[in-house]
Amino acid sequence: MTVQIAPSILAADFARLTDEAAAVAAVADWLHVDVMDGHFVPNLTIGLPVVEALLKHADLPLDCHLMIEDPDRWAPGYAEAGARNVTIHAEAARGPVRTLRAIRAAGARAGLGINPATPVEPYADLLPEIDMLLLMTVEPGYGGQPFLDLVLPKVRRARKLIAGHGTAIWLQVDGGVSEETIGRCAEAGADVFVAGSAVYSADDPAAAVRSLRSLAERASGR
Repeated sequence: MTVQIAPSILAADFARLTDEAAAVAAVADWLHVDVMDGHFVPNLTIGLPVVEALLKHADLPLDCHLMIEDPDRWAPGYAEAGARNVTIHAEAARGPVRTLRAIRAAGARAGLGINPATPVEPYADLLPEIDMLLLMTVEPGYGGQPFLDLVLPKVRRARKLIAGHGTAIWLQVDGGVSEETIGRCAEAGADVFVAGSAVYSADDPAAAVRSLRSLAERASGR
């Protein structure tokens, strides 16, 4: 798999989202959008209206990560609006197969997110229904948290599960990804990397993306 970098606008200046998106448009693969509802996670960010506005101006495809209650109700709308990837959380979905299929039917890639304490093995049977598996490497809800190394063994197990499944499923890590941690994630088998503070706290966000990509490629041998 090719290394992909998805800067998270959770760490961007919300008053300048178009400019912040443009700052990484030439070097990143995705723009990661964290949708939080203040219920599933203890933070409130943005919702579908802001995503719809971003879609009109952002040059990068949107990777929408729904950290919300009742994703079964809301997730298809993000795909219908034009998001290219929509990820729901295993811990929140009541009808994950139906919802993942609805996301795909609306024209988006379907992702399944798993929190740090949630084992990946119980969801192995859902692999045919997804295009990406997202493993949280911090507790979801806030940016800028330290990376949880305890998730790395799960990344390795997830990579083995995906390899055994025999289809191209992306393995994304999200949380605390930086120049200090991205190599370990890549070595463990991740190929899509969400980075917020490491990109948008840098003086040159584009240079930060290039550096992260280089480090991941070197660590993974890609």
